[in-house]
Amino acid sequence: MKCEICKATIQETFLKKIIGTHVKDEKGKPHLICFECQKKFGSEKKKILEQLQ
Repeated sequence: MKCEICKATIQETFLKKIIGTHVKDEKGKPHLICFECQKKFGSEKKKILEQLQ
């Protein structure tokens, strides 16, 4: 899996859970965000969705 902002590979735990988050846009489509981008843009959903476009 790859981060949709920086295109880096998202790491997984041994149970195949991602180290990052899912962010849904206004249409309900989930986007994968890595931990580093999540730290960089904060936890504000609006800021993260602006970076996707």
